[in-house]
Amino acid sequence: MKMRPFGRLLPAETARRRLLRAVVPVEATETVGLADAVGRVVSEDHRAPFPVPGFSRATWDGYALRFRDTRDATSRSPARLRLVGEVHAEDRLDRPLSRGEAVAIATGGAIPRGADAVIIFEEVSVEGSELLVPRRVRRGERIADPGDDFAKGARLVRRGVELTPAALGALAAIGRTEIEVFARPMVRVIPNGNELVAPGGSRGPGQIYETNNVTLSAVISAAGGIARAVPPVVDDAEAIERAIREALSDSDLVLVTGGSSVGDHDYLPVIFPRLGRLLFHGIAVRPGKPTLAVATSSRLVIGMPGHPTSCLLNAYWLLLPVLRRLGHRSGPGWIDTTVTMAEPYDVPTAGLSTVVPLKVARGTGTPTFRDSSAITSLSGANAFALLPPGRSHLRRGARVSAHLLPFPISAAAEP
Repeated sequence: MKMRPFGRLLPAETARRRLLRAVVPVEATETVGLADAVGRVVSEDHRAPFPVPGFSRATWDGYALRFRDTRDATSRSPARLRLVGEVHAEDRLDRPLSRGEAVAIATGGAIPRGADAVIIFEEVSVEGSELLVPRRVRRGERIADPGDDFAKGARLVRRGVELTPAALGALAAIGRTEIEVFARPMVRVIPNGNELVAPGGSRGPGQIYETNNVTLSAVISAAGGIARAVPPVVDDAEAIERAIREALSDSDLVLVTGGSSVGDHDYLPVIFPRLGRLLFHGIAVRPGKPTLAVATSSRLVIGMPGHPTSCLLNAYWLLLPVLRRLGHRSGPGWIDTTVTMAEPYDVPTAGLSTVVPLKVARGTGTPTFRDSSAITSLSGANAFALLPPGRSHLRRGARVSAHLLPFPISAAAEP
């Protein structure tokens, strides 16, 4: 078995920056209904064509009145106003409110002309056709004026933001039923290795079920992309290159797992330079050292480690920011925090950066890593720490910078 040595290993942060600079965000768009748009990324600014509300309306169930009619009101000597009608949310009073008059009004009801305040039901009493108001009411109390929610021309959503329920509500408030968003990035996942069998297939001697398709597809989906998994490709340079080139024809990003190291059946280091500009082969990080990447004219191809834990950890710290930038999403996809180590941890290779999966609960972090080939190393992990080179030991109680991963990428963090 022949081995080819790695060249110069790229620092972890440099590798990530190099990948992010090479990302070409998806520019294709599509129109979707508001009910299906939560979490999608807006492709253009949207401004309000009219103010909301478009008229003065009550913000509480109560009584609309003229504030001047309550100037001298006290609990011992309440103002007495004549009740002259009711205004429901869909109604309008057909005449102005005169001095000494009041109307019952529902939340959202249009304020009658002449009225300039609302007092809530709980504060008043009614005697026959009279309303007794026990205090002075302020001008504008419990009233939303035109444009109080947003004015005409207000920017409701900005290009490049992820749509939230509140943003969708604002769009619905101006009568929108659909919106143009960026298309989800299409990502192909190509595992390779003679030992791999797709789940559900029959295993021969020395074969294992392939898991990277499933784990990477889940990360892709959680980051807003669409994963298209390819059945495992055998260790054959022509077959692997053909699969990659086919994937490039209809994908925004191609991920290849396995075959990225220095063995005689690791063909990616030979194939990648033929595809475009090699960005790097080898990162000074453990696990995940054999990662490599190439930039074609408008696409990226990333060779990920074949070992399940290495592959998924690489997806956390290296791939996730790439997926988000590809889909016009801001931020790396995690939340920075600081945790206290619940137990000591020995760093296996002090000369490399080390990715340590952590289970974070109540401000403490417990390492979960066991082995690069053991996917259960990440079971229960909801964060990771990227330790710099030269750090060989973490003592119990040490304070460490960590990155919390959101559900469903990881287990939910305990409060």
